[in-house]
Amino acid sequence: MAASARSTSSGMFSGINVTPLVDIMLVLLIVFMVTAKLIVSQTLPMDLPKAATGGGQQIVFSVGVGPMGALTVDSHPVTTDPELLRLAQAARAREPELRAVIQADSGVNHGRIVRVMDLLRQAHIGKIAFGVTAASLESVAK
Repeated sequence: MAASARSTSSGMFSGINVTPLVDIMLVLLIVFMVTAKLIVSQTLPMDLPKAATGGGQQIVFSVGVGPMGALTVDSHPVTTDPELLRLAQAARAREPELRAVIQADSGVNHGRIVRVMDLLRQAHIGKIAFGVTAASLESVAK
């Protein structure tokens, strides 16, 4: 049996008006949609790798970050951050659609990775990906 609004003998209305609740929920939904769009648009753009279909030959600028923060570019050691910036700018000048892949040891300080990303962005390399190794679901859950 469904509940209905009934009038008592004293003239009191004993029903629940859900219109204000629906209005509040719609306003909250709109607020969340707008803020989610703003948050997504302000995040760091990353170029995630694609697997099944690949376009033409892509030139990749590979940056390795060792356990102690030592840098390598395309398997050649780099001693300073300005040298990395110079190499990145030269590679970007040769290839406008250059993609960078950062392959960092899992124990590297987060600040070091951010510094490498900042240097790549200063060289106007906007497509950055991170190299990872495949892991089973069981080992990731631990």
